[in-house]
Amino acid sequence: MYRLWRARRVLLWAAALLLPVSCLLTVHLVQTTAAAAPEPLKWVDFTPIYEAMQAAMQMDIATVESETHLDWIESLAWLGCRYGGNFSRYRYSDLAALRKKREAGQSMAELAEGNQYYDYYYRAYSAVLGNMLGGYQWYHEGENGEPVVESGYGLIAFCPIARGWGFSHYDDFGSSRSYGYRREHLGNDLMAGVGTPVVAVESGTVEALGWNRYGGWRIGIRSRDTLRYYYYAHLQKGHPYVKDLKEGDEVTAGQVIGYVGMTGYSDTEETNGMKVPHLHFGMQLIFDESQKEGNGEIWIDVYQIVRLLSGRRSTVVQGTDGEYHQRYEFIPTE
Repeated sequence: MYRLWRARRVLLWAAALLLPVSCLLTVHLVQTTAAAAPEPLKWVDFTPIYEAMQAAMQMDIATVESETHLDWIESLAWLGCRYGGNFSRYRYSDLAALRKKREAGQSMAELAEGNQYYDYYYRAYSAVLGNMLGGYQWYHEGENGEPVVESGYGLIAFCPIARGWGFSHYDDFGSSRSYGYRREHLGNDLMAGVGTPVVAVESGTVEALGWNRYGGWRIGIRSRDTLRYYYYAHLQKGHPYVKDLKEGDEVTAGQVIGYVGMTGYSDTEETNGMKVPHLHFGMQLIFDESQKEGNGEIWIDVYQIVRLLSGRRSTVVQGTDGEYHQRYEFIPTE
């Protein structure tokens, strides 16, 4: 066996010596690239407030076709550095000053030079907001009922509550919960009436659908870039999901996926264990699959994001099947 192993080793070395130089360079480049890949983030504390996100987004939209495009995530990352992540210090004048510097010719690389935290804020905020702004085509009706195709650039993610249905919420992330065991609330409760249509915030794949003792009837949707896992819980008793929705299905942003209810807090399916109907909406960041479940989970506070997404709500209509459907096709573009 030793002689056979030694002979195979000699053959492998000979083969390596005969490899073209280009192949060896390719191997070296692959190894170098792999070594340079950043480590997955272990924690994200997402603190940008609605006013900062809205202003940065509007500045991005206003400059998208200009020579100096002010990417909103770069702007928010720069502000994150300035405030040490504490956006209670946010002032629009700081964002305006950044725009002035950029339009004077300074690049973001120059402005961020020497700040060791810029890369962290940029990676963290990109993971949260990276697919919420972009180009789109919107198919709808004109004033006289004629079909209209509108192209634009702006929000391409939707509020989880459909247009025409009211809801209320406050920042309850981190509040204490005691059912089952003492824990923190890892989402935002949107108070709405039973049967209110719930829509997919972003396009993605249904990864979880069914009963959970804490969330009742719930849906888990993974974004197409796999970085975000959206969690919609406490859905309606007897009719939690749109017909035929199942794990593995692809859904699109703005598509109706289910209905608000008050299920959960029970090991028994079809139990209204909540006192008030509402949608529990959460977002988990997954930089590595080992973070999907367990002690390494990263859940962020989505309260300010819901405020931002309220600027893009899906118009839905009830079909002959009794289900609500997105009325106008909305297609994100590159």
